Amino acid sequence: MQWRSYFGALPLFLFVAEFLQGCSLARVDDNLPYGVLNNNDLQLVEEGLPTYLLMVDGLIENWPESESLLASGADLYGAYAGLFVDEPERARKLSDKALSYAFRAVCAHDDDYCDPRSLSVPEFEALLADADEGDVPVLFTLGSAWAGYIQQNTSDWNAVAELGRVEAIMERVVELDESYQYGQAHMYLGVLNSILPASLGGKPEQAKAHFEQAITLSDDRNLLAKVLYAEEYARLVFDRELHDRLLNDVLAADPDVHGLTLQNTYAQQQAQALLAGADDYF
Repeated sequence: MQWRSYFGALPLFLFVAEFLQGCSLARVDDNLPYGVLNNNDLQLVEEGLPTYLLMVDGLIENWPESESLLASGADLYGAYAGLFVDEPERARKLSDKALSYAFRAVCAHDDDYCDPRSLSVPEFEALLADADEGDVPVLFTLGSAWAGYIQQNTSDWNAVAELGRVEAIMERVVELDESYQYGQAHMYLGVLNSILPASLGGKPEQAKAHFEQAITLSDDRNLLAKVLYAEEYARLVFDRELHDRLLNDVLAADPDVHGLTLQNTYAQQQAQALLAGADDYF
C-alpha cells in the first residue's frame, strides 16, 4: 500500500494552523504558522521539525490536558514519521506517539471519546452521528493520526482492520464541513476508496468524486489533490491520459498560494517523480 506520499505529508501542512492556539502561553504572532506553510524549501522544514517535536513534548508536559497542544503533537509526529523517517521501526514508534496524542486530544475535547477503540462499530458510528461542526478539527486530527498509524503498521491486520473507523471519521467531517482545510477530508476519502480495484471491493468511482470535490473546494489551488488523483485513481484504473494531464497541470501551476505553498512545492516534487516513472507503470 503506497500511502507514504499522502498520509505522511498532509498533517505537516495542517498542524501549524492549530499550533499553540488556545494555550495560556506567551502570545505568538498569528502569522508565525505561515512562516512554515508559505516556505518552499522542503529540506529546511525537514531540518527544523525536530525542534518543534521537542518543544511540543515539553509544552504537553506542562499542559497535559490542552486539546490544542495534544492535537498539534499528533499532527506534527504523524507528519515527521510519514515524510522524513525511512527506518520502519522508528516510523512506527513516532506514528504510535502521534495516535496517542490524538486519542488524548479527542478525550480532552469530549470524554465520550476517551476510549474509541473499546467501542463497537455501531457504538462508534452513533457517537460520530452526534458530532457537530465544533468537533470537526479534533475529529480530523484523530482521523489523520489514525490513518498514519495504520500506514506504518500494514503488516498488523488488527491495525488495518481499523481503516473503517478512519473512513467513518472522515465521512462525518465531510458531512459537517466539507470545506474544512480546503476539503482535505475528501482527499483522505479519495485515497481510502482507491486502495483496492473495484474487482476486489474498492470504490474507484467514489474515489474519483472525492478527488474532484477536493480540487473544487480549493478553487484548483491545492496541487496535492491533483497529484493524489493521478497517483491513487488514474493509476488504479490505468488512465494514462488523465494521469499525465493532472501531473502536467501541477507542474505548470504557480505553487505560491498563501497557506499552501509548502504543500504545493511537495506536490510538484511528487508530480515530477510520478511522470518520470509513468512509462514503467502504464
